[in-house]
Amino acid sequence: MSRQQSCSTRRRGGALPEPTLYLFDGYNVLHAAGLDDSRELVDVLASFVALRGARGIVVFDGVGTEESFGRLDVRYAAHADALLERLAAEHRDRERVCLVSSDAAVRGTSGQKVAKISSREFASSLASVQHREGRPSRVGDRVDPETREKLERLRRGPIE
Repeated sequence: MSRQQSCSTRRRGGALPEPTLYLFDGYNVLHAAGLDDSRELVDVLASFVALRGARGIVVFDGVGTEESFGRLDVRYAAHADALLERLAAEHRDRERVCLVSSDAAVRGTSGQKVAKISSREFASSLASVQHREGRPSRVGDRVDPETREKLERLRRGPIE
C-alpha cells in the first residue's frame, strides 16, 4: 500500500520539503475558505505563494481573463478538474507539486508524486495565518504610504 503525500502549509523541521508549485482548485478553495469573491481568494493565494517563495496556479471553472499576480497565475477552463490533472501530470516529474482540492476524483488522478491537501484543511491554515498577521506589530503599520504602495506593487508583480 502506498503512502499518500501531504503538503503542509506549516513549516516543520524534518518534514517533506515545501512544494515549489501549488495547484489550487479555485471555487473549491473559495467555498472552503468562506469567501464570496474570487478576487479576494486570488489576493490571499498570491500572498501565500509569495511568502513561501513558490509558484501557484489557481484554476476556476468557466470563462475569464487569465492573469498573473506575482508568482500566482489565474487560469479558467471549461473543466477545471481536467486542467488541474494535466498541470499536475506536466509538473510532477520536474518539481514538488501540491494539489489543493477536496475533489476526490482530482486528487486520485493527480498521481502519487503529487502531494495533496484538502481545501478545508488549507483554508483552516490560511485562517490562522491571517489571524496572526493582524497583530499591530506588522511592518506595514510602520512604513509610510508611499513605501507601502511600492511594496504592494512588488508583491503583485509587474503590470503589463
